[in-house]
Amino acid sequence: MNEELRPKVGVGVMVVKEGKVLLQLRGAGSSHGAGEYSFPGGHLEYMESVEACARRETLEESGIEIDNPRLLLVYNMKTHPPLHFLGVNVLADWKSGEPKVIEPDKTVSWGWYDLNDLPSPIFDPTLRDIETYKSGNWPCFIDG
Repeated sequence: MNEELRPKVGVGVMVVKEGKVLLQLRGAGSSHGAGEYSFPGGHLEYMESVEACARRETLEESGIEIDNPRLLLVYNMKTHPPLHFLGVNVLADWKSGEPKVIEPDKTVSWGWYDLNDLPSPIFDPTLRDIETYKSGNWPCFIDG
């Protein structure tokens, strides 16, 4: 099989602080989902734990430190062909820091949003995380 067509592993992080979630408006430099709101996250590095990836990506992208990452959802994302990701998405508590744009090519802005008053449009994997979290039926697996 062509290595370019193999699924990649992504880790998304739903960060919660005082009942609100951290969302970024994705910029034009994003590999997919530009102009949509999403949680922080990125690629799992070789031999990296999911927890370490969640902590690293959240800090690198937003300047936020997280605590207590735990599995929320595993999502087989096939919604943006030819990209194919297995998303290992976690729920985490805010530990410290204020969100800031560190990667201006990939992120337009950051903000804390109430789950009942979210901006639009929401990136598909982020929407799946939110729906799963609200259902209370997690962790779970979605083959989409």
